[in-house]
Amino acid sequence: FLSSKHVPNHGAATKHVPELNLHGFGTRLGHRVGRFLGSIFPHNAQFQGRQVVTIHNQRDYLFVRHHRYIFQENTKKQKIENTKDLKTQARLQELGPRFTLKLRWLQEGTFDTQFGEYEWIHKRKEMDTTRRRFHL
Repeated sequence: FLSSKHVPNHGAATKHVPELNLHGFGTRLGHRVGRFLGSIFPHNAQFQGRQVVTIHNQRDYLFVRHHRYIFQENTKKQKIENTKDLKTQARLQELGPRFTLKLRWLQEGTFDTQFGEYEWIHKRKEMDTTRRRFHL
């Protein structure tokens, strides 16, 4: 976990509702977890705030980042066959916080560790036999 203050060159988040970018949730369990994480955020993104929350699944770890994006046109005009092309660049500024999660279990219904019904449990000794198999 890295708080917003400790992210280098961080910006200040506004009160706009961010867009949500889910990446790498391809399996059946991944779709379920992606829909679960998507339900945490409101579905009416305010695009004028230009904020995006990215949840990226890589090797069964969930990397969460919060950015602001801006589109910037280059001031250099390049002449290609008597045409003037302005190239547009997308730039990102991290707002923070940044953190990484690992899914241990997925429980159906309300949170109850004693009598709850588990949809999926990560069993280390049985499931981590190879470094090439991933579940999300």
